[in-house]
Amino acid sequence: PPRSAPPPLSALSQVLRLERTRRTAVVFPLQKLARYLAPGVDTTRFGLFQPGLAALQRAEALFRSGRHHAIDYVSSAVRMDHAPPPALPEVCFIGRSNVGKSSLIRALFSLSPEVEVRVSKTPGHTKKMNFFKVGKYFTLVDMPGYGYRAPQDFVEMVEAYLQERHNLKRTFLLVDGVVGLQKTDHIAVEMLEEFGLPYVMVLTKIDRASRGLLLKNVLEIQEFVKEKTQGCFPQLFLVSSLEFSGVHLLRCFVAHVTGNLPTVEAS
Repeated sequence: PPRSAPPPLSALSQVLRLERTRRTAVVFPLQKLARYLAPGVDTTRFGLFQPGLAALQRAEALFRSGRHHAIDYVSSAVRMDHAPPPALPEVCFIGRSNVGKSSLIRALFSLSPEVEVRVSKTPGHTKKMNFFKVGKYFTLVDMPGYGYRAPQDFVEMVEAYLQERHNLKRTFLLVDGVVGLQKTDHIAVEMLEEFGLPYVMVLTKIDRASRGLLLKNVLEIQEFVKEKTQGCFPQLFLVSSLEFSGVHLLRCFVAHVTGNLPTVEAS
């Protein structure tokens, strides 16, 4: 069947047609925010990962399926013994039930519309770990949501996964950009810190937050990361699955942490 056209701005080629300020806002949403900070506020953590165009394009190619590069939903697992063998570098996405996790994964895979990411109408619908294989390069895992309507065995499932999955390169902890860190997010942070795992915080739904609110949440979370965490990457990633802000940068970071970008390009 003919491919449906990718959504607006899901491909870099579409973003590059925008005028410069708008382009920066889509690719590096944190940089756009930085312009509204009071003079003297330290913004070094806003640009620790700032890849060039070549790296962004290379990462995008990984997320675009082709004849010799299949992107597939592999399987779902409720227990670790049901998980596919840990053959490739892996990243997992965790977050509260209604944080927009499946929508973000769908946005990341938007250039491969045949990849079916189930997005539920009811929050907390993902009750299993869903594994997606990106060619011979890496696996991406959509974990069940925690908090509201989380599966009973969520903690057991996720703890077992985080502790036993030796090919796990990075955990992406999704936080709602409108409401900021919640009590359940703190529990997830404690778990990742306790296991000594490297993780990243991703603020979702940034299109729904006013600029003032987003700035407030970004600065508070950044401060929290600096003061209270060991394993968290100091730069926050901001995304909108609707407008594709931050999605290109996140694809690039995933490619980078799974060892699929030359370090020079990603520095």
